[in-house]
Amino acid sequence: MIEVTVPSVGESIAEVQISRWLKNEGDFVQAGTDLVDLETEKASVQIPAPVSGVLTKIIKKNEEFATVGDVICMMEPADAPATAASPTPVPSVPASSSSSPDSRVMPAAARVLGDNNLSAAQVTATGPGGRLLKEDVLAHVAGQHAAAPVAPAPVAPMAASVLEVPKPIAAPTTALATSSPAATGDRVEEVKAMSMIRRTIATRLVQAQHTAALLTTFNEVDMQPVMNLRTKYRDAFQEKHGVKLGFMSFFAKAACEGLKRFPSVNAEIRGNNVVYKNYCDIGIAIGGGKGLVVPVLRNVEKMSFAEVERSIGDYSRKAMENKLVPQDLEGGTFTISNGGVYGSMLSTPIVNPPQSAILGLHAINDRPVAVSGQVVIRPMMYLALTYDHRIIDGREAVTFLKTIKEVIEDPTRLFLEV
Repeated sequence: MIEVTVPSVGESIAEVQISRWLKNEGDFVQAGTDLVDLETEKASVQIPAPVSGVLTKIIKKNEEFATVGDVICMMEPADAPATAASPTPVPSVPASSSSSPDSRVMPAAARVLGDNNLSAAQVTATGPGGRLLKEDVLAHVAGQHAAAPVAPAPVAPMAASVLEVPKPIAAPTTALATSSPAATGDRVEEVKAMSMIRRTIATRLVQAQHTAALLTTFNEVDMQPVMNLRTKYRDAFQEKHGVKLGFMSFFAKAACEGLKRFPSVNAEIRGNNVVYKNYCDIGIAIGGGKGLVVPVLRNVEKMSFAEVERSIGDYSRKAMENKLVPQDLEGGTFTISNGGVYGSMLSTPIVNPPQSAILGLHAINDRPVAVSGQVVIRPMMYLALTYDHRIIDGREAVTFLKTIKEVIEDPTRLFLEV
């Protein structure tokens, strides 16, 4: 029997959370095949099977916590390989008791199945991609209770010589008629442990609020010039580089221009010192499978537009698949967060410590604006810069944001360096 333990997953990381088992008890697993997704305070990692064999026992269930070195499952190794003339037969593996892989049964649904001694095969799944949801199991349980026959109450034998006349039913009182109806429907509460990544996000946001003197300044930008450029070169750009030309590369390069002009926005406080960075490592906030993550683009000042777009696309795919590693999220001198993709009109983003500023992008909406004395309709976006007032003065913050506006409204500045 082989014990599978939590390996060291990064410096200073001692605790992990079981995110999702990729195999079930009773499954035959080839060596090197991923067994389980683990979530750390920084990213998700996968543990592969150390040997080929059968997963006999899962010790740590989904969403439970474990420390480095803890045993999380047991495996029975396969028989030693036979000679070439007599190949090793594939072991006969019993079906999992859940009768449905974890990839189809949602964790909350699995818990309700266990509480009611049900298997996934007994319940009709209505979730996307055939996924079994908690609501599906609860509806099945409710249907079972409704269909259960009610046994008739026993009738006491009547004495031959006595015939009781039933008493008339009293009319309901006013108090009964006006009483509030009892609550009905599904009122189940579910308690779930906060995920490792959510814990880290919460800690860092509170840290920023407690240690930094945060202030937000706003501006608006006319997105028409960038939209015209994208329309003009969209097909040629994608044909040459194999990636779409998006808005984020323009803002990342505009941010580099602003950071060069105002070094304090790219600096951090370290003790009683101010550390100025002569490079632009820009974090791009991305919504992933486990929440918001901020992978870092290194040396954006040296990257082309295509390299920026390609890197963002790669990080987005890794985030959705929970494949980001701690190194993807470490460092960063400045952050860009685009709430506009979710429809946000205006917000005040929170600085990601130890950084000193964050740029918030928002939805593009057609609005009437004054241009050369005329009222015209333009695609406008609100910009927000939250900054640490301990290190960045208001004049610098406002002028930095104005630089972003000027570059986006006249993108040729990026190539002429004016």
